[in-house]
Amino acid sequence: MDNQTVTISIIEIVNIAAIVAAPIIAVWVGQLLNSKSEKRKDKLQIFKTLMTSRIYGWTVEGVHALNIIDIVFADDKDVRSAWADLNDKYHFSNPDQQHLEKIKRAQDKLLETMAASLGYKDKITWETIQNPYLPDGMVMQIEAQKNQQQQYTDLLSKANEMIQQPNKQSR
Repeated sequence: MDNQTVTISIIEIVNIAAIVAAPIIAVWVGQLLNSKSEKRKDKLQIFKTLMTSRIYGWTVEGVHALNIIDIVFADDKDVRSAWADLNDKYHFSNPDQQHLEKIKRAQDKLLETMAASLGYKDKITWETIQNPYLPDGMVMQIEAQKNQQQQYTDLLSKANEMIQQPNKQSR
């Protein structure tokens, strides 16, 4: 064999390897990018859920979002640490006003940490997080619902007392 034949054979082998490897690498890179995009979308969904539900207190969606933080943000130590701090504060029986304020700060800190993780550090600030839009009409509606629930609870409590009184007298 002469040098030219060996050179052609090496070039042919490299070309064949490139033809075979290119689609495999393209699929792998595509899957990698898709996976990264899905993870970001999941993180963003949790963040949006917690941002929108912060004015309502507990919502089913908000609790669901909190419960999957450890999974979706598994690669983010800061977010998981902020979530662990908040979760710690949630496990408190009969919190007083001071403890409720600590919970609120920890919730806001979690949102701030998530915003930074998602690349919104300078766009979503502490002030943005602490000042959600809440129209007066909605505040009045929430208060009215709370009052109705309290009245209903009081009514049931009084009815229960009335039922219990004749039972105690008949003994």
